[in-house]
Amino acid sequence: MGKMISVNAGDGSGSFAGYLAVPASGKGPGVVIGQEIFGINANMREVADFYAEEGYVALVPDLFWRQEPGVELGYTEADFARAIELFQHLDVDKAVDDIDASFNALRDLPEVQAGGLGYVGFCMGGKLAYLTATRTAAACCVGYYGMGIEQMLDEADNIKGRLVLHFAEQDVYCDASARALISQRLDDRDNVEIYTYPDVDHAFARNGGMHYNKPAALMAHQRSIAALKQVIGPNYNLSQLWDKHIEFEFAVRDVPATMATMVAEPYVNHIPTMTGGVGYRELSRFYENHFVHANPPDMKLIPISRTVGASQIVDEFVMCFTHTSEIDWMLPDVAPTGKYVEIPMLGVIKFRGDKLCHEHIYWDQASVLVQIGLLDPAGLPVAGVETARKLLDEQLPSNTLMGKWVG
Repeated sequence: MGKMISVNAGDGSGSFAGYLAVPASGKGPGVVIGQEIFGINANMREVADFYAEEGYVALVPDLFWRQEPGVELGYTEADFARAIELFQHLDVDKAVDDIDASFNALRDLPEVQAGGLGYVGFCMGGKLAYLTATRTAAACCVGYYGMGIEQMLDEADNIKGRLVLHFAEQDVYCDASARALISQRLDDRDNVEIYTYPDVDHAFARNGGMHYNKPAALMAHQRSIAALKQVIGPNYNLSQLWDKHIEFEFAVRDVPATMATMVAEPYVNHIPTMTGGVGYRELSRFYENHFVHANPPDMKLIPISRTVGASQIVDEFVMCFTHTSEIDWMLPDVAPTGKYVEIPMLGVIKFRGDKLCHEHIYWDQASVLVQIGLLDPAGLPVAGVETARKLLDEQLPSNTLMGKWVG
């Protein structure tokens, strides 16, 4: 997705390389990505590409260039030893200067929208996130598992913009005592957020790494994007984008148009039945053959509530339909019963930039089975259409399944 560019050093000592990734739209807010101790390797380029998908013009500067330009290490024992050596000899002050020079390079790019700039750093870059917040005009800085921040807290009063720090509970490079010092110094600041992720280790957000933890990485990324969007954008009307996706699915019933609202490799997971698809080819096939054109003609959604966050929507609604055709995604291999069904549903819709990334759709499968006659509710703690009716009218009786309920 990206390319290498040249960045002029602020002290006039020369220039250094940086990997630049630009959103598909061709423009966006500028963000500098701070490298780990392994240089601008494949992982850091993937991170920049990922932030470009989020809508940012992302630049990863070569922060080792003053020692050895073009460092690109893997994760072998020898690579790790070399990376530690480079880190130990890093001139931190010069590294921050080079980050500032990278901000200047972004400001000069026509692809970068006017406004504040952001920084997101990992490992070594996480430490530099703190110093970037104290020494530059960055509007928002995000640091992942930075090391040694507790030794530089005398600079805390110089934090100008927003600062978000992510730490790992089991990280020996920033242990509980170090985190306590950081929290004690920074917790009372309105422009600082500090998060510690339980039961994870250093580099928990490095995709494919030995300590990668997907839930923690997803949560940290969501918080990072929320902070960046709040301060520098980009701002998208997620509710409108979701409504357009629904229109293509249920009203227009156009699979290519539906897929065009999504990222290059999206996924959908209908949780109760594990139906959907992962990746463009599988999901497109699913939509074409088992969803968009297969739903009953009277299927409709009744909106109940919608919560819109920085990067996702939580939609609460009632789905209504008559089971006049086989609904593979909800009732696979069940012949049409002709029964009318109303069920409460919940969708968690994640966006990356202005495209849908994934859908997690939840509903009570027992209620569906009761309504089509495949499950006898007698003696079981399940209900049929009553679940939808009570969602629409909270005044209907509660606790009707509780035999010991005393009215």
